[in-house]
Amino acid sequence: MKHWTLALLLGTTLLGACSTADDSKTANGSGGTGSGADNGSGGSGRPGHAVPGSQEDLAQSAVDRIFFETDRNSLTSQAAATLDHQAAWLQQYPQVNVWVAGNCDERGTEEYNLALGQHRANADRDYLVAHGVQRSRIETISYGKSRPIDAASTPEAWAQNRNAITSVR
Repeated sequence: MKHWTLALLLGTTLLGACSTADDSKTANGSGGTGSGADNGSGGSGRPGHAVPGSQEDLAQSAVDRIFFETDRNSLTSQAAATLDHQAAWLQQYPQVNVWVAGNCDERGTEEYNLALGQHRANADRDYLVAHGVQRSRIETISYGKSRPIDAASTPEAWAQNRNAITSVR
């Protein structure tokens, strides 16, 4: 269990350090929001250099993704803590609307993973709504297993791919 927790924390830290420009493409298909070119940060990824209310600001200030256990859409305590930060961030920027994209690892059928991804996105959204974010500001989508963060077929890659990613739209 300690190994799993450590791996999850390490993965979260590594993902938080990555640029989120590709994640905005993943969630909304346009990639127009949150890239370094759009927010004037030059893609530096350094805290304090993101435009307030931008995708980069969300990723730096609140973390833009949560992770799930295999075949589950229930929130872990770590996911809830991340969503608490996202809710506070969204309340700070009431003009910002978001997408929540639910994702799965490569195992399972396409139909199963699309349904599970939607349940994950809905669990994320429902938590944010329960914590004061207007439902009308949040759209959800499931990508199932079609947009992995890590394409490897390993338990570590699968853990990274079982997520819900919040992106500014």
